[in-house]
Amino acid sequence: MKFLFFMHKLLKSVKGRCRLSAFNPQQFSVTYRQGSTPTFPFIGRRYTLTHSEQTDDLFLWIDEKFAVDQLNEQRNELFAEWLHKDGVDTLYVYVFIGNEQTEKSVQAIRHAIFKQEMPYLLKALRYGDATFFNAHPALDRSPIYVHFHSSDKDFHSIRYFQTPSHYA
Repeated sequence: MKFLFFMHKLLKSVKGRCRLSAFNPQQFSVTYRQGSTPTFPFIGRRYTLTHSEQTDDLFLWIDEKFAVDQLNEQRNELFAEWLHKDGVDTLYVYVFIGNEQTEKSVQAIRHAIFKQEMPYLLKALRYGDATFFNAHPALDRSPIYVHFHSSDKDFHSIRYFQTPSHYA
């Protein structure tokens, strides 16, 4: 029954009636772990953003590793990390769409939701780490690439999503 309720919420989201669409800082918390601070490190800085289905609160963990201990059964998390490749600082974002055990129809819904809600999620990440971006203004203009991870080629993609300053 819980899965059906979750799927119902997903379908409502795809139709544009999702509660996530308006960012509310009062329903948002940031936790720094493993030596991460509001301004350091840069390389090795990783983000885990999760969402509570019960309260609609968002939780951002900033760490040297992904906060896998905070994942839930719906797998509605966003992972992100700063990488320096080919001389370019880039924010890489990863979302789980589905694997071989996930039905194609579920992957289609998850893909549509993550695509629709990505600007909101990136706004939350940018808001939660605003001190970092103020300390490193060049990173605010770095490209963001979102990796939609799926075992189905119809949903597996990497897409450009502007820069963090776009979500300030």
